Order: sequence, then structure tokens, then C-alpha cells
Amino acid sequence: MTKTILRLQDISKSFSGVEVLHDVNFDLRPGEVHALLGENGAGKSTLVKVITGYHQPDHGEIYLDDELVEFGDTRDSRQVGIAAIYQELSLFPDLDVAENIFVGRHPLKHGMRVDWRKLYDEAKQLLDALGVQIDLKQKARHLSIAQQQIVEIARAFSINARILIMDEPTSSLTLNEVAELFNLVRNLRESGTAIIFISHRLEELFEIADRVTVLRDGYYIDTCNMKETTRDDLLRKMVGRTISEQYPKVEVERGDVMLQVEDITKDGLFRNVSFELHQGEILGLAGLVGAGRTNVAESLFGIKPVDSGRVLIAGQEVRITSPQHAIELGLAYVPEDRQQHGLIPAMQLTPNISLPKLDDFARYSWILNAKERKFAHTAAVQMEVRARSISQCARELSGGNQQKIVLAKWLSTNPRILILDEPTRGIDVGTKAAVHALMSHLAAQGMAILMISSELPEILGMSDRIIVMREGFITAHFRRAEATQENIIAAATQNVRIGN
Repeated sequence: MTKTILRLQDISKSFSGVEVLHDVNFDLRPGEVHALLGENGAGKSTLVKVITGYHQPDHGEIYLDDELVEFGDTRDSRQVGIAAIYQELSLFPDLDVAENIFVGRHPLKHGMRVDWRKLYDEAKQLLDALGVQIDLKQKARHLSIAQQQIVEIARAFSINARILIMDEPTSSLTLNEVAELFNLVRNLRESGTAIIFISHRLEELFEIADRVTVLRDGYYIDTCNMKETTRDDLLRKMVGRTISEQYPKVEVERGDVMLQVEDITKDGLFRNVSFELHQGEILGLAGLVGAGRTNVAESLFGIKPVDSGRVLIAGQEVRITSPQHAIELGLAYVPEDRQQHGLIPAMQLTPNISLPKLDDFARYSWILNAKERKFAHTAAVQMEVRARSISQCARELSGGNQQKIVLAKWLSTNPRILILDEPTRGIDVGTKAAVHALMSHLAAQGMAILMISSELPEILGMSDRIIVMREGFITAHFRRAEATQENIIAAATQNVRIGN
């Protein structure tokens, strides 16, 4: 029998009478990368929280090194060497790298004062062991996402982690940063660390994972070797059917120009950006992280008004000075970071959906709660949001359902122009297909859509035309038929201007 470091047997967990894990089995071997795969809402996060002691199972057993264990809380799991790095990182922005690594566990001198020399020496030893170089005295707020993840990994190994859980670690990384992270993961695997790797990017799993376990609707479906499975097999296991068309692009006869942008500039962010967006069209905006794509979107939505240039909506020149002004002109913007800018996670779903239209539910400065709830419920049902009720807090939903709430909020304003910034970031392939189908449906109804995406298959699969940015400038413009991954990458990385 193959040795396991961690084994979960018949794990079940319910919340408010709803069972979210049904007799789930899982095992992890020393020195392996084991992928955990499933749609949003499949039970992955709950299973991870059971492993880390955040939740206690209603039924089932957990074995560590073949010994039965019980975790009363997260401290119990940390003490036996289990650590987790979540998609939303948890560093303290005003503490430096070394302080973040040992936060709450600073080495003391004479049992009273912090031993700063020992703290920095031990932090350096940890980073050296991981094979990375980061300024130990740099504040966390000035680190890149990739560097923050390395600090989180170092923190995990400062407690002698034997099992490391990585939840969507690449969702905000560039291609180079992903490659660097994977090299680190391989080094950890070779040193004997067992890694549970959660990602919706199947191509990554084939590159880094040894085995994969698939969950669906809280049920254990299968565990298999990555070398013995295919993308189609995994998709079928995840969603219960084969997704033959991940990008259901519907050909639509484009209408009149809805948005015309002429030489707009925001000093220090982008310069001389020009393009047209037609009714019924999906215009893809591609480029590397930092190319200026999000800055253009934020300027069009009035968050960072342009310094110069012209913007015309339906042929009428406008100067968009605020998001409220943009909404009044018929624009909607689904931002890249739904946690920070798309949602108010601590609030219920109702206000998260109704916020842009709050005046419609007010009378004499009082909110008509019943009317607001009915509106929000209808919007959530139309978007097929999976939630216990409209009163549930947004932060309790899976990433895919949170994205549906953000879409429901902005579509409720009946926009003429919809800006989507990384619309499928951090959501599973089933929900991605649903979002893509929604985009095609909206375009067929005449909506003009500007889609920013770092995923080239999405750009190629959903766009009627594609523009590419590099370092604040547009470097290429392609029609759908002529666009390829190669020429988009070339335009995103080389200081050239190509296309029409």
C-alpha cells in the first residue's frame, strides 16, 4: 500500500441543514502535488477548511501518518504542520517581510523584548532555503503578488509545514511569475513537502500536478493520475457532461458605433488610445499585466478621468467625470478585483445587487426593503446564483457566484456599454462557460462589450475584434479571423505596431 501523509475518510459537513460535503474521500502522499478540482460550490473550500481545522466534520475521520486525529481549530492543524495560502492573501501591509513571516511568533530576547537580529537571520535562512531573494525590510504593501505569495510560503515553513495548501495561487500572476512559482513548487515537492493545489486553470494542473481529485456538488467523483487523464475527461467529471464548446460565440451583425475613443491620454498610465466599439460587438483588449488596460477601463468609467482626447457615446461627445456620470450615460464596469471593487463582502446579497439603483427603492430617504429584496431576488435568479437566500453575506459565496452577483448588479442598470475586466478570473470552467454564453446573449441583443482578459483562449474565443496594449500604447488591432496567440503575444511584448 502506498504511504499517505494525510487521509480523509467519508467526510460530511452541513450548514443550516444543507449538506455541502457528502462522504468525501481524499488522500495525500509525501512529496506530491495533488490537485483539488471542481466547479465553484463543489465543496473544495469546505474540504480545505476541514483539513485546516476551521470547520469540524459532522461525520468521517481524518488520519495523519495513519493516526486518527481531530482538529478543534486552526491552531491544532498548524501544530502538526498543515498550512494554507489562500487566494486572498493575508499579509500585514505596513509590516516588513521578516515581520510578516514571524507575525505573532517573534523570537524574544530574555523572554521580553523582540530579538530583531534573530528574527532577520531566521527569515533570511527561510528565504535562502526556498531559493528566493527578497528585501527583508521591504514593507509588504510594496511587494508584487508573486512576492507576497513567497512570503506566505516562508511563513508556512517557519512553522515547519509538512503539508501546504495553495488555493488559486496563480490567479493574479504574470506568465513569468507563474513559471517562478512552479519552480518553487517543484523544489518543495522534491524536498518531501506534500502540496494540495487548487486551480481552475486546467493547463496548469497538467504541468505541475501528480494526481487530481474531482469534486462535484459536494460529492467525491474520482482520483486519477494527471498523466492518465485528459482535459475533456476532467471537464466531464467536473460538470457531469462534456463541454464541447467552452466559448459559445454567436455571430452577430454589428450595428452602429456605440463608443468612440480618440487619442485619450492619462498621464503616466496610457497615451493616445483610440478605438471604436459597435453595437452587438465584443471587442477584446489584450496585453500583459501592467500594459494599461485596466487604467483605460477605469478612465472610461470616470474613476480616473482622462487628461486629453475625445470620448463619444452614440455619436455624442461626452466628458465622463465620475462613475455616477458613466452610469447615467449607459456604461457599466465589472472590475477585475471583485473582492475589493466589485462587492461589499460583509453585506448581504440584496444591497450588493441594488446599490447602483438605490434611488429606485427609496421614498423620503427611506429604503423600501420589500421592493429592494424582490428586485435583488429576481436579478439573482436570472443569473442562476447559488445561495441559501438573498440575505446571505456576499463573502460566504463561492468565487463564481460572487462574480454572478457583480454581473447581476451592473446588468440591472440596463447598460448600453458593458466593460468586463477579467470576467472569468478565479472561477471554474462550468461558470466560465455560463459567463461566455451570457456575453454572447447580451451582444446578440445589441449591447456593446469591451472585454479585458489575460487568457488568450478567452480573447480568441469570444472577441469579434482584438486590440493589444503594451506599456500604455495600443500596438495592434486584429480581426477575429486573423488573430492568433503568436501575433497577440508578439504585439504584447514587442515595441511594434501591427494589424489594421
